[in-house]
Amino acid sequence: MKKNKLIQTVLDSAEKNELFDVTKGLVIGNRIPRDFYVVTGKGQSDITIHAGSYHLALKDAGIEKANIMTYSSIMPSIAREIDTPYKIQHGEVMEVIMAAAHANKGENATAGIIYGWLYDKKTNDKYGGLVCEHNGNYTINEIEDLLRSSLNELYTNGFEEEYEMKDIRIITETMKTEKKFGTALVAICFTNFFIPIVK
Repeated sequence: MKKNKLIQTVLDSAEKNELFDVTKGLVIGNRIPRDFYVVTGKGQSDITIHAGSYHLALKDAGIEKANIMTYSSIMPSIAREIDTPYKIQHGEVMEVIMAAAHANKGENATAGIIYGWLYDKKTNDKYGGLVCEHNGNYTINEIEDLLRSSLNELYTNGFEEEYEMKDIRIITETMKTEKKFGTALVAICFTNFFIPIVK
């Protein structure tokens, strides 16, 4: 079926209210992020942060063409890192776990992410992952210490009895701000999703 004909069929069905007949639809569960890649970036501006240093940091990271939506700090068991970033469609929505630090002239802007994978102690099955983000005017050593402490706190409060934490990785970005505003960021960028069918 040609694209225009398909669109017209959908519009006709909507007018007849057929699309809202619950006996003809699917019930789907929440999307589960799958493939991801990791980026870092930094930028400086004498104008502003959001449309200045932050945008330039996104550009340095190679994700400035996307509309960014941020997640909290949980990785599903099916998540897997890919080697080569895919081509971003201008204006697409990209969902990420991000740490972004903003600083004024003369200050450090440092961002970091740590993540590790939980494995069932009895079966060794991969359960999922935990992620922590930090940002501020830190040195690399300071932010790495904070990241390790945060991940350990998450792990020991609800996971350590049943799961072992393995494969821990830390990613950081830092810069000394020379212009009025500076931004450093690190992001885990998801490229696709698994959608379970409930019914």
